Amino acid sequence: MGIKEKIIEAEKRIRPYLRETPLEYSYALNKMTGSEVYLKLENIQITGSFKARGALNKVLSLQHSNAKIVTASTGNHGLGVANALSVVKREGTIYLPKNASPAKVDAIGMRGVPVEFYGDNCEETEQHVRKLSETTSQVYVSPYNDEDVMAGQGSIGVELLRQLPDLDAIFISVGGGGLIAGIASYLKAVNPKIEVVACLPENAPVMYECIKAGKIIEVAEKPTLSDGTAGGIEPGTITFEICQRLVDSYVLVSEEEILDSMKLVMKQHHLIIEGSAGVAWHHC
Repeated sequence: MGIKEKIIEAEKRIRPYLRETPLEYSYALNKMTGSEVYLKLENIQITGSFKARGALNKVLSLQHSNAKIVTASTGNHGLGVANALSVVKREGTIYLPKNASPAKVDAIGMRGVPVEFYGDNCEETEQHVRKLSETTSQVYVSPYNDEDVMAGQGSIGVELLRQLPDLDAIFISVGGGGLIAGIASYLKAVNPKIEVVACLPENAPVMYECIKAGKIIEVAEKPTLSDGTAGGIEPGTITFEICQRLVDSYVLVSEEEILDSMKLVMKQHHLIIEGSAGVAWHHC
């Protein structure tokens, strides 16, 4: 089965449990850019993030296994896995870096899933949980380096073309690359002319620097409002090659631009978005 078919299958699998989020026309961005611009409102998805999609598709695909599930996350992926575990009523543990958002920690706890803390950043947490899963019978659910997770995120592409068949270009925030790899895999398979633009914070341009280097490298990062896209990329991640092949261009966004975007969305659309969403919004 090709990746396009896996994404279509993922969209059908998760549909009973998640929202098809609205595609909202932005009069503000139309006036600013002279283009027809729409916002895909994943901020009102169950758990408040697209991460619910990939996590649920992965956990649902493991229904024939009784293994305990573990994952590592800065918050959104962990919350997505916690939601998925509550849907299928199975056990698991969410590992978070020590500086994880208290609000996300509380949200995970409300779903009755245990939380453990390890490391000062998501990369340290990921490495720890990877090793833990290798030495136990637990199944590790990666935030991005997993085809089922990527296919779940790609379900957004299925919805987009259903909602806006004449889509010309899409701007997507990038961290580990699961979101953009999933969406691009579907959109480019259906219409190769759709332009895919990757948006990253200047303070954490990991995928951009790896693409420039032609391989996955360690990249120095600074603190960023876009904490959802921060962190390194593990060696051998499947999203890297897809980004190399399917992403048309990359843009880097300053912290001031991210903050301006968050303020503008609140003012013009009366919506609260995370910094990671502001990264893509700024370059629409």
